[in-house]
Amino acid sequence: MTKERQLNDENLMLMEMAGGNEKPLDYFYSKYAAKVYSTVLSYTKNEEDAEELLQDVFVTLFDSADKFKNDASVSTWIYRIAVNKCLDFLRKKNSLKRKGIFSSIFSKETGETVIEPIDFVHPGVKLENAEDATLLFKVLDELTENQKTVFILTQMDGLPQQEVADIMKLSRKSVESLLQRAKASMRDKLEKFYPERGKFQKNTSK
Repeated sequence: MTKERQLNDENLMLMEMAGGNEKPLDYFYSKYAAKVYSTVLSYTKNEEDAEELLQDVFVTLFDSADKFKNDASVSTWIYRIAVNKCLDFLRKKNSLKRKGIFSSIFSKETGETVIEPIDFVHPGVKLENAEDATLLFKVLDELTENQKTVFILTQMDGLPQQEVADIMKLSRKSVESLLQRAKASMRDKLEKFYPERGKFQKNTSK
């Protein structure tokens, strides 16, 4: 099956879902769930939250199938739903933190926030130890929303820049610029932790 034929078939299946047919949802879940899970895990850094968001993405896909306007591929639309769900999740979480519902752990000696270790294994990040992964995701969280999204989609999920541009409704040039700024910012921050090590270079320079 050619890519063009596949896209046409997926569009037709989405139209069937818009009419109330639930069967195509099994196809979309089987094909895209693993990819979407990798994306949402990069944002949540928690497997339970990622699984909940994953289900929410496909529920939304079914519920809003009638709103698809064929202005992008179905896969692009699914990723767009996933990214929006993740950003909403982080905004809500950060709002709760500001209200003091989530407490931070502070060092008694320095008063600074302690870096909490991550409790998951990300399929798109291969680092030698948990400490490296913790630092990588810490500096990732310090990026702007757009920089973080571009870095996750291109570097962790391996999507082409043009597809990322379509997902984010930006030009490819804007995506390239955001990625360059994200890499530079992450390298600067990581070098403060390991000034003599180049390990992170290979993880932020793809």
